[in-house]
Amino acid sequence: MPIEHRGDAAVLTHALARHTLTDLRSVETEQVAFRKGLVKLGRICGYEIIDGAMDTEAVDVRTPLTETTGERVTGLDDVVIVNVLRAATPFVEGLLKAFPSAKQGVISAGRDESAGMDDAGQFPIDVDYEKLPEIRPEDTVIVADPMLATGSTMTAVLERVTAAGEPETIIVLSAVSAPAGIERVAEAFPEAEILTVSVDEGLDDDGFIVPGLGDAGDRAFRTT
Repeated sequence: MPIEHRGDAAVLTHALARHTLTDLRSVETEQVAFRKGLVKLGRICGYEIIDGAMDTEAVDVRTPLTETTGERVTGLDDVVIVNVLRAATPFVEGLLKAFPSAKQGVISAGRDESAGMDDAGQFPIDVDYEKLPEIRPEDTVIVADPMLATGSTMTAVLERVTAAGEPETIIVLSAVSAPAGIERVAEAFPEAEILTVSVDEGLDDDGFIVPGLGDAGDRAFRTT
């Protein structure tokens, strides 16, 4: 199965997703290839969300020769993608290949590295900018961030998303996740579905995912 449920998270096991993640993890993958890899992974995740989480309906269609019955995905126009700036930008670019008509929101949120991680394994979060579209009861909201580490950033983002509306479905999408982040998000927002390509071993003393893929924002935008 392309999506397997493991505890509080669902893991996307598609072979091409795992292949792409392996390239993203490699220290030898440079900026351009890293960005393209995040775009590819976002596209794969989008298609798997459609296949695993969205309904279809039968429709009549006329071919050049006759009439037949086909199938269409329902709800493609009821999708909101929230880009957690900045690391998620190429990831979201890939998602938009699968959901070209999705409404988009952006939240610039990041942890205060200078403050350090507290005894509970959390960071203070700075939210510098927020712009969300209307979120309706029939919507599927996909909150995309390549890394779900401590869960501090994601819970801050979800607080704003849920304050903006009550969608039918909330999907927290990441490339790599740490068990601590999954647990924190699941506890704070049990209504959210957590989807990731990999549940990694854990966090180092600085709160980075191990083995992880480094700082996705720095690698994608060639900053330090």
